[in-house]
Amino acid sequence: MIETTLQGQAQGTVDEAVVASVRAALAAVLKRDAATITGDTRLFDDLGLDSTSVLELLLELENEIGAEFDPDDLEQRHFETVTTLSEYVTEHVSR
Repeated sequence: MIETTLQGQAQGTVDEAVVASVRAALAAVLKRDAATITGDTRLFDDLGLDSTSVLELLLELENEIGAEFDPDDLEQRHFETVTTLSEYVTEHVSR
């Protein structure tokens, strides 16, 4: 499980396994090819993420990673790109 691999990781770094999980979750929720989603992909502008798909994405990530996310802790900046969301997930899981 990804949560186990993140323990002890330096804060502020992004684990490639988390990036892969975020890309896979986005692909599943938005029904897109994960290969077309990169770290620089903008979630709202490029992928058309909306409030409903954000909740679906969080549920998918919770299932994938085995961690719970409180939507009230998330801010718009966390959803700018795949990388910014991956940074949030990495930080949240390694707490």
